[in-house]
Amino acid sequence: MKRRTALKALGFGTGGAVVLAGGGYGSYYYAAKQDTFGEIDFDKVLPIPPLAESEKGSQGARVFTLGIRSGRTRFKAGATTRTWGVNGTYLGPTIRVRRGEQVEFVVRNGLDEDTSLHWHGMHLPAAMDGGPHQVVAPGETWRPRWTVDQPAATLWYHPHLHGATADHLYRGLSGLFIVDDEDSEASALPSEYGVDDIPMIVQDRAFDGDNQFEKRVPLGGSVGVIGKEVLVNGAIGPYVDVTTKLVRLRLLNGSNARLYNLGFSDDRRFSLIATDGGLLAEPWSTERLYLSPGERAEIVVAFEPGERVELRSHPSEYGGTLGRIDGFDDRLDICQFRAAATLSDVAELPAVLGVAPDLAGETAARERSFVLASDQINGRSMAMDRIDFGVREGTVEVWDVVNDNGFLHNFHVHDVQFQVLTVDGGKPEPHLRGWKDTVLLAQGKHYRLAMRFRGHTDPNTPYMYHCHLLQHEDDGMMGQFVVLGKDEKVGAVPRTHHHS
Repeated sequence: MKRRTALKALGFGTGGAVVLAGGGYGSYYYAAKQDTFGEIDFDKVLPIPPLAESEKGSQGARVFTLGIRSGRTRFKAGATTRTWGVNGTYLGPTIRVRRGEQVEFVVRNGLDEDTSLHWHGMHLPAAMDGGPHQVVAPGETWRPRWTVDQPAATLWYHPHLHGATADHLYRGLSGLFIVDDEDSEASALPSEYGVDDIPMIVQDRAFDGDNQFEKRVPLGGSVGVIGKEVLVNGAIGPYVDVTTKLVRLRLLNGSNARLYNLGFSDDRRFSLIATDGGLLAEPWSTERLYLSPGERAEIVVAFEPGERVELRSHPSEYGGTLGRIDGFDDRLDICQFRAAATLSDVAELPAVLGVAPDLAGETAARERSFVLASDQINGRSMAMDRIDFGVREGTVEVWDVVNDNGFLHNFHVHDVQFQVLTVDGGKPEPHLRGWKDTVLLAQGKHYRLAMRFRGHTDPNTPYMYHCHLLQHEDDGMMGQFVVLGKDEKVGAVPRTHHHS
């Protein structure tokens, strides 16, 4: 049953009043709000995902071997949880590469069903993208290979199997993918991985009475499964021992559906230094930062000797009528930071970080409009054998995107990083002024996104654009485009290849 139909069956419309009288559902609705402020023990050291090992290939590439497997993981007292992981039982190692390097991956599927790995935020050939057309069958191996050609940024990887992305990511398949370049390596920003440069994969999970993942969408929910427990790098209630005055956090909203409104327990200000595609032109000081599923942010936080403070998710303004069911009223403690009695003071926060996106002055070769509503984009559900359009290599396009059905959506485009030109005709807020590949769509507002398509032409193998609330994506809120060379025309999607 589609979400809109299910809500109407319960007596809810997308814009009208909600009738909660009469017991049952009203009690459920009011009990849906979670509040863990001050309630978490913070009794585990934050795990730091190991850096993925690599070896030199015969043709000079750095070769990473990634084994996808099932296992069991202990998250809490009692039974262990059945999970999936990459080179482990839950999550995967952090892949770290430099711009200009040639990389190759040996992706081995040790599961008993098809899956895939998509390199979210990476500029690369469509056939190497790891989308729904690059399926890895059970027992088989996929070997994507490309040259890293983009600025330093915090990216990530996760499955992208059509119709099953939500399930496969929820079981535990994801990890960070960090790109470095000369500018980032010369920067005075905090940069010691796991010490003052800390990866944080933030996810929510629901557990049943036997400590197994509970994947049911809540009654009346519109975005997908919402969990009561928040994990960071696979740990519930972790803490970080802070040893430096400045700490850089590489934050990923790795949840299927939950929106986080991040801030600290004392409302201290912090500096946003990077978004999905890399460093901002200058730091932006703020007390709050929204991250929707798939979005990344790098922030720098200053600490004083001996203090303790919590990173929290605060209630959101985006929930709408049924927001409480989808977690928008929740108050969640995420991670505690414990500063040592003395803190080293080596890193700095430069006044100038990177180069601002520069597409606003470009002439757009084409403008396109995208309306997200009812599990569809522009009135169409995803079809694996349909390429929706082709874009011309070397050109800039402007895409006007709007969320038009009252539920939360965001918008992710493969292969490119885009510039948010305007939001409802106005200048975007500071956190939207850097390079992005995923953007939260406030209901009814038009987001004009400029993007340049460069290299990697292929008339037959498509990239995706879609909502990154994964149940929406799986339900069909996704489309496909190809990048065309000078005289190429849109081809036919080849039969999905099961790699061996």
